[in-house]
Amino acid sequence: MCKTQLFNLRNLMYAAIIAATMTFASCKPQPKEAEPFKVEHANWVYNATIYEVNVRQYTPEGTFKAFEQHLPRLKDLGVDILWFMPIHPIGVENRKGALGSYYSVKDYYGINPEFGTLDDFKSVVSKAHELGMKVIIDVVANHTAHDAVLMAEHPDWYLRDSTGKVVSPFDWTDVAKLDYSKPELRRYMIDMLKYWVSEIDLDGFRCDVAAEVPSDFWNDARAELNKLGKPIFMLAEAETPELQKYAFDADYAWECHHILNTIAQGKKTVADLEQYLLKKAATYPKNTIKMNFITNHDENSWNGTEFERMGDAVKAMAALTFVLDGMPLIYTGQEVGFNRRLQFFEKDQVDWTDTKGMSDFYKKLTALKKSASVINAGEQGADIFRVTTTADSSVFAFVRENESQKLFAVFNLSAKEQTFSFTDDSHLNTEYVEYFGGSPTVFTANQKVTLKPWEFSIYLNNK
Repeated sequence: MCKTQLFNLRNLMYAAIIAATMTFASCKPQPKEAEPFKVEHANWVYNATIYEVNVRQYTPEGTFKAFEQHLPRLKDLGVDILWFMPIHPIGVENRKGALGSYYSVKDYYGINPEFGTLDDFKSVVSKAHELGMKVIIDVVANHTAHDAVLMAEHPDWYLRDSTGKVVSPFDWTDVAKLDYSKPELRRYMIDMLKYWVSEIDLDGFRCDVAAEVPSDFWNDARAELNKLGKPIFMLAEAETPELQKYAFDADYAWECHHILNTIAQGKKTVADLEQYLLKKAATYPKNTIKMNFITNHDENSWNGTEFERMGDAVKAMAALTFVLDGMPLIYTGQEVGFNRRLQFFEKDQVDWTDTKGMSDFYKKLTALKKSASVINAGEQGADIFRVTTTADSSVFAFVRENESQKLFAVFNLSAKEQTFSFTDDSHLNTEYVEYFGGSPTVFTANQKVTLKPWEFSIYLNNK
């Protein structure tokens, strides 16, 4: 059987034909791929794992100095990019809770005094760089605190309603929305971004609600940041392909995240994941990157921990975020299986006791991400070919293969034990080693395989 009889997720036109007809009768030539977008990724982006840092809740002190002690551990975990939630001073006017939201920024050039000083943060950046990690910060370009520096100095830079009242986006009453029709505001924001790269030596930004800010602003900002001569990484909190055309390296795989949640809850099946991958292949050129995740600060605080939402499926879903196309995220505490919702507007704390052995599990996944070129992000990664089985509504099996390596993954994405066989030969006649410690395996035609609920195996063959 030729490979074009499988699901080549680079090509929706061909895949849609397969999905519609469910036949594999011929090996048709593949139509031309979508034109790639213009952003050029730094070479360290492709096999990177990103880690979200919640400074306030990370340690009892909630400071940069206290967090700095964790850097060697995070390096050992396999983290490549540290993403700090907003580090700026927080507004007091209309504040929510005792400490307020990180995303109610008072001064884009300032440092939240609860976390320490600018020198403290510079020390973290420097030591992270010494360990080979990159550092990005959260930038909230859509809005500020009501008592922000910009409100006092440039009240005309804010969006106002018909009565002249400043607009708060959504139900976020603690913040005021900026007006990007003002050229002076755009210049200010671009200069601010350049400051953090050129003066503080940051490696990029995670941009909050990026789709709420005009795309042409982000395009201009990225063009000017590129002129600084330093490779950077830009992550959009959005799921809008246009943003990756000229500005962003990656955006959020929100839709995939929600599908993984609902599969874990028994409300959707492998078919829904497959359709998502087909849709993504049609919408996003291959040189774009999705950030895959099972949790983050929003999910943990507002929708529940990964264990609340996914139950016994947590490890399977986490592994998928590493072997599907994209960049995996680990959130504060995820690596030790921390299973409690962190308060968002108050002081809270992670318990770093790893009772589930999750650290070793995530170390294996980050090491896989670094060593297996087939799962590199973007255009460097290999295509995903679906391997059909006799239990396709519950079992998601696929191959990713390049000139030097082949990865074969089999996931039981159901709460029931599955006994099945493979119905094509794309995985046959190859000796694999199961990545998490199994012995060498060669699959044969009509061989029966049994997987327990949520059990999975990831096999590698180095040619």
